[in-house]
Amino acid sequence: MDHGTEVLLGLFVMFVAAQVGAEIAQRLKLPSVVGKIAAGCVLGSSFLGWAQVTEPFELLAELGAVFLLFSVGLETRLEELKKVGRVSALVGVAGVVLPFLLGAGWAVLSNYNTPKAAFVGAAFVATSAGITARVLQGMGVLNRIESRVILGAAVIDDILAMLLLGVVTALQGGEGINLSSLLVVLLQAVGFVALIALVGTKVMRRSSPLLEAPINPLSPLSISLAVCIGLAAAASYLGLAAIIGAFLAGMAAAETRQRHTLEKQLQPITALLVPFFFVVTGAKINLGDLGSASALSALLVVTLLAIAGKVLGCGGGAASLGRKSALIVGVGMVPRGEVGIIVASLGLQAGVFSGNMYTLIIAMSLLTSVIAPPVLSALLGGKNLEPSPLRVEGLGDGKSPP
Repeated sequence: MDHGTEVLLGLFVMFVAAQVGAEIAQRLKLPSVVGKIAAGCVLGSSFLGWAQVTEPFELLAELGAVFLLFSVGLETRLEELKKVGRVSALVGVAGVVLPFLLGAGWAVLSNYNTPKAAFVGAAFVATSAGITARVLQGMGVLNRIESRVILGAAVIDDILAMLLLGVVTALQGGEGINLSSLLVVLLQAVGFVALIALVGTKVMRRSSPLLEAPINPLSPLSISLAVCIGLAAAASYLGLAAIIGAFLAGMAAAETRQRHTLEKQLQPITALLVPFFFVVTGAKINLGDLGSASALSALLVVTLLAIAGKVLGCGGGAASLGRKSALIVGVGMVPRGEVGIIVASLGLQAGVFSGNMYTLIIAMSLLTSVIAPPVLSALLGGKNLEPSPLRVEGLGDGKSPP
């Protein structure tokens, strides 16, 4: 069998496995991302050994991550930051600071040096509000104050998490940290994020008519994708993660009048590419890394710290709403979802994480995504965990609202 045929066969097997895994997970009332990663585990060395993660699959997985974060950015508008108020701002900031300190502190105690420990902390910071939003909408409680705080804080959380990831990614070049290098990295990351988030969004907003100037009816999508790939490349050139550029490109595109059209047109692209990211992620997992009592104990500690960081941090930020409402907000911010998984993949690719740490972070991201929805539903006094029309690729699997 020639190389081209092998690649095509591998693509077929991975794609079909991802769809089957997602279907099974959804029928079990689990996020589809769990099924897709489980499919990768089955195909990988842990079970069948059918999925060899070679360069073509790595490239597709990286593209999947880029377009996934572009779609997340497309659902994030700076204008929303002005509406969320002081409570959401406190929740968003606290939901970054405390989990980072807990994650990095645990990594330091596990004998990771400071730059690598900072990367571990970044994996703890990630929040995916997609699952939470699906549960809230499915229960018809999006108008509750807790729901508005959660969704508003998620916007702030995403921006701060991308900024933090930019800093810790750029710090991985050396074994130590000095004040001057830290300042350079921080200014570089802040400057890039600020330039695109503040200036780029205004440029895109004013350029909305130009997106439709070409004869091609898909020109808004084509131009937006060019911006996405260009900013991803720029972020990578600066030593930041490519997904940061993609996320910021999505934020800029979200300011155009074609935003909802772009969301719909992007769905076929993410439907094709994103599953490869999750399957490749699963194929890299060696379940044997969790086969000992010490590994399971570490997973328990990591998961508890990840949950505590959000419940205490975000819940503390929402303390003015009352004890129960603060707990609802904290639990709603617990799922790590696709962002935590992407950080783990970046850590493995950069040589920051060992196979054991990679498996721990992936497992933690999945566990927090599975545990939070039923707890949130119980706190809100409902049982409806059916998928709702709110779509976040890989997590919410309905259709985008009209």
